[in-house]
Amino acid sequence: MDYETLRNRMVQEQLVSRGIHDEKVLHAFLRTPRHLFIPEAVKINAYSDFPLAIGEGQTISQPYIVALMTQQLELTGNEKVLEIGTGSGYQTAILSEMVKEVLSVERFESLAKKAAAILADLGCNNVKLKAGDGSLGWPEEAPFDRIIVTAASPKVPLPLIDQLKNGGKLIIPIGESYSQMLTKIEKKENNLISTDICACVFVPLIGKFGTKNE
Repeated sequence: MDYETLRNRMVQEQLVSRGIHDEKVLHAFLRTPRHLFIPEAVKINAYSDFPLAIGEGQTISQPYIVALMTQQLELTGNEKVLEIGTGSGYQTAILSEMVKEVLSVERFESLAKKAAAILADLGCNNVKLKAGDGSLGWPEEAPFDRIIVTAASPKVPLPLIDQLKNGGKLIIPIGESYSQMLTKIEKKENNLISTDICACVFVPLIGKFGTKNE
């Protein structure tokens, strides 16, 4: 399968055509082999315009959503970024291409180990992973210039707000199971400015400050 051609087509047809214009984002998507993060059983759909199951009840988001969230972070290249929900590691790899350092927290140790192995093979040496409750953030590594959350929470977890630098930005889906809003939170002089981006559907952020595990 010609993955490079599929990747180029994905960028043009799914990203550029929908308003993804940040050249740094587009370059990262062209350089990152999405198919390596996809389970063999569904690898044929690696560059398709929909989310895919990756195990443990989790998904890899459709390429457009990954690109939209990344673009909304407004990255310059010098940031220290916290990612909540490593999942497959694809978003992590995209960020690794674009920033100084990525810290990523994954609830499922099995997914964290898989992602770590793929990222290491790709030479993403500015990434640090751990398994744990993402709603707690990563206090030992705080503060962060940017925070991206790839699971939905009823409200923004307080520890993430505390760990975000003044002047920083946080992207998170807020809401319940099937009614969520992708939201940008900007922290300015310790005030929070919230902007709605679009409706979305993500798996829940399970944790002390997220959705309670049933």
